[in-house]
Amino acid sequence: MSQELTSLLELLDLERVEQDIFRGSSRAALVPRVFGGQVAAQALVAACRTVPEGRLPHSLHAYFLRPGDPGAHIVYTVDRIRDGRSFTTRRVVAVQHGQPIFHLSASFQVHEEGMEHQEAMPAAPDPETLPTAEEILPRYRGLFTDGRVPERLLKARAAVDLRYVEEPPFGRVGRPGEPRSQVWFRTNGKLDGESDDPMLHICLATYVSDMTLLDSVLLAHGRGGWAVGDVVGASLDHAMWFHRPFRADEWLLYDQESPTAQGGRGLGKGRIFTRDGRLVVSVIQEGVVRAPRTEA
Repeated sequence: MSQELTSLLELLDLERVEQDIFRGSSRAALVPRVFGGQVAAQALVAACRTVPEGRLPHSLHAYFLRPGDPGAHIVYTVDRIRDGRSFTTRRVVAVQHGQPIFHLSASFQVHEEGMEHQEAMPAAPDPETLPTAEEILPRYRGLFTDGRVPERLLKARAAVDLRYVEEPPFGRVGRPGEPRSQVWFRTNGKLDGESDDPMLHICLATYVSDMTLLDSVLLAHGRGGWAVGDVVGASLDHAMWFHRPFRADEWLLYDQESPTAQGGRGLGKGRIFTRDGRLVVSVIQEGVVRAPRTEA
């Protein structure tokens, strides 16, 4: 296991303050706020730690309420809404400086057999044939408003091996195209021992799910994103459905598209497939996507 992945697992290992109250630390983000995927993953960890054994998350719905302060701890309070025979529901509020910054509702289910069908996995090249982030990011250094962005981005994502199938938005500035994007991802190292927990694999996928989902919105308009300085944005809400078991340390295809953008908001939809074609997660997120005031 890499040191970077060990660090991420430590970030997700919340301190229990009271029976249903947990405290998490933060790390510096690429923008002056806590990375949304971190808050979502930590909140889900908090919910998981109050659920009866044998129940895994099947869905979550969340709202980002305020920017998080990366220099302060986050307190997660869990409400035990319901414990049924098959389903368990939890609500989590994340608080900093006395104010809620994030709200999550999650539902858990015991394993059941039932009817099955799924969409087919879209075509995508093998992940090993694609360049790594270390190989492609330095190519775009001249496009970024800050030449240190490649190193900062690599550091922020070091726990994850994330590979773009095609050029990322900052490589296609000024060239509007189809609102679709694909990335392959897996953790930078294998999970074993106590870390090899099905709930942790789900929480790690939740962490990664916020990294690239709105890329498809940018691609539709030929925008490069915050690092290029032609977009101001932030996540507004986030929803995920977990369909089938998967491992976050094995290659997963994140197929993403944007069906609409309007009113300063863009919608991103994602499907996550295992390498052998199983649909394991569905994701939807809406975010603020605006042109900078100087451009207006």
